[in-house]
Amino acid sequence: MFHWLERNPFFFAVGVFLVIAYAGVVTILPDFMETARPVVGTKPYTVLQLAGRQVYIKDDCNACHSQLVRPFKSETDRYGMYSLSGEYAYDRPFLWGSKRTGPDLMRVGNYRTSDWHEYHMSDPISVVPGSIMPAYRHMFKNSADIDTAYAEALTVKKVFNTPYDQPDMPKLGTHEEAKKAVMEEAALIVADMKSQEVKEAFKRGEIKEIVALIAYLNSLK
Repeated sequence: MFHWLERNPFFFAVGVFLVIAYAGVVTILPDFMETARPVVGTKPYTVLQLAGRQVYIKDDCNACHSQLVRPFKSETDRYGMYSLSGEYAYDRPFLWGSKRTGPDLMRVGNYRTSDWHEYHMSDPISVVPGSIMPAYRHMFKNSADIDTAYAEALTVKKVFNTPYDQPDMPKLGTHEEAKKAVMEEAALIVADMKSQEVKEAFKRGEIKEIVALIAYLNSLK
């Protein structure tokens, strides 16, 4: 048989490919599946954070900011621990990005505060001299879409078995329970902000996009 393969290089090449492919599947796939499991401490986004993530996507923040720290010293020195696949277990869609006009945001929650984000989104140059990022003042006027964020959370819970309402995980509950939790979470962020427009809106029961976005950015750690 082996002499026959030696005389037929095409079939020999096919045989080698099949052996290597099988070995790769056996050795790589189990480890890949293990590393893709949620990292300890990784939790699904709260409804408010999901609303902020929707704002992040809607305003194309991912066009200029990546969320993927690569395993190089120059990156880990600047941004912190390199990214692990299990940290993205609840991200739908992934926001890794392919371009960095601005810095990577994967761990921005570790070194930026709510009031910093407020000033930065309102007037980037006042916080980062020379910044080419535009101001996003409309976020201080537009209300966050909490209902759609709740619908998204409920969908991924039912379809993908995302562990909402489980021990040590974000609570979802009914629509009314979720809205109450959103207001409580938003209150902590609004308290750290200086914008009277946002504060007055919150007193009326309105949550502005900037509040939801800050909640999302604060969760990136």
